[in-house]
Amino acid sequence: MTVTAVPSQTEPGRSRFTARNALILMVLMWAAQLLGLVGLLSGNVQAEIAVHFHTARISWFTLITGLVGTFATPFAIKAAAMYGKKRVMVVITVLGLVGDLIAALATNYSMLLIGRGIAGCYGPIGALAYSMVRDVLPRRLIGPASGLLGGGVGLVALGGPFLSAWLVDGSGFRGALWFMAAASALSLVALVVLVPESPVREERTRIDWLGGLLLGGGLTAVVYGIGEGADWGWTSARTLLFIGGGLAAVVGFVFTESRVPHPMIPLPLLRRRPVWTMLLTTSLVGGAAYAVGTVMFLLALMPTIPGVSDGLGFSATRNALVGAPSSVLILTGAVAAGMLARRFDAWFLLAAGGLLVAGGYGLISVYHHTVPQLMLLGAVTAVGMGLVVATIPILVIQAVHPAEQALANGAQSMAQGVTQTVLGQLAFVILARDSQVVHGVRFYRDAGYSNGLLFTAGVAATGTALALILPKRRAAREL
Repeated sequence: MTVTAVPSQTEPGRSRFTARNALILMVLMWAAQLLGLVGLLSGNVQAEIAVHFHTARISWFTLITGLVGTFATPFAIKAAAMYGKKRVMVVITVLGLVGDLIAALATNYSMLLIGRGIAGCYGPIGALAYSMVRDVLPRRLIGPASGLLGGGVGLVALGGPFLSAWLVDGSGFRGALWFMAAASALSLVALVVLVPESPVREERTRIDWLGGLLLGGGLTAVVYGIGEGADWGWTSARTLLFIGGGLAAVVGFVFTESRVPHPMIPLPLLRRRPVWTMLLTTSLVGGAAYAVGTVMFLLALMPTIPGVSDGLGFSATRNALVGAPSSVLILTGAVAAGMLARRFDAWFLLAAGGLLVAGGYGLISVYHHTVPQLMLLGAVTAVGMGLVVATIPILVIQAVHPAEQALANGAQSMAQGVTQTVLGQLAFVILARDSQVVHGVRFYRDAGYSNGLLFTAGVAATGTALALILPKRRAAREL
């Protein structure tokens, strides 16, 4: 692999946040955190969309974007390494904008899903934004900038609920969909005008299309099979075909990648202990922390109908007000993680965050019926969430050499995305076990919410335990 030097990281006198550096970081933060903002908006409108389109398959409104993003990630990362990260970021942002426009104009649920699926091409943007930080900012700013980039989720959590409430309560789900399109357009203009192209390049080689198709297609098939398994039957031929065939495709990917001259993801990289332990633990903790949001949004926003639906019936505005203290604490936890990472092992910070997320949601699975319960226990999970999201990019940097940053970010983003999508799908399966369909809309009972929350809390606890007990060799590079 041929890599060009990055002058901005080695020139003297360039090791502070200049106005230009700050502007670049702001644009990259907006691009990366737009995924979180869209996820927040999607969670807030899914109940209204389910009722409007009379669909019992609302889970696919959020899951289809994750599936497409997972499929697109290995191709986007490889193309970015060869042709330039900024160029690929612009291309996938254009695709995201096209998908947003189709969704905003949708007249039926199928068209809406097609739009959200195309918008899923934007999914790799986070991995590319994190690697761009290393390429275009001075060396000593990489750690703080990466922490700020991850901590940007706190800003989304702080302002996003109120923006979402204003859009949903004022303009309905159409207002939220049109905002997604406008936000993508703004990100596109900012990337084109303000962000320089990365000088880091790999040698241009043939793209391993077979490997990418086996990996992306296999993972997509597994998630689809899990999502449909409850309706098809877990032992039905179709379920076994999708899940078994998907797993076979992933095994085929491993076989193919070990034999092609230019693999999509070099397997020796994934075999290193610092790398695979980082991927395993961060995907479990981070995936669970994000996946639980789908359950929480349905719990808050689905109506209260005695004997039919045990949602809390909040408006989007009330839900934002209830979550406001937690939003502040997510930002606080993220900022604290950036400072504490200079004094404490980042693995310890990840474990601490995971423990708070798991414990908080474990308690919410039982105590989620009143506003004080949600605010108090939500504060616990919020601090944990802030620690987790700010620590993950630091762990990625520590696990690999600078030339491998884009690949590592892509692998982590894909691993966490797959985990989040699978967990979200399984959470919907668990919810559906205690539900009923009325006039084409699926309504959930309290037991379903409790079990869904407990399930995701258990996964977060598993990731936390692994972060504490797995032996980890010295990182490839210290911050």
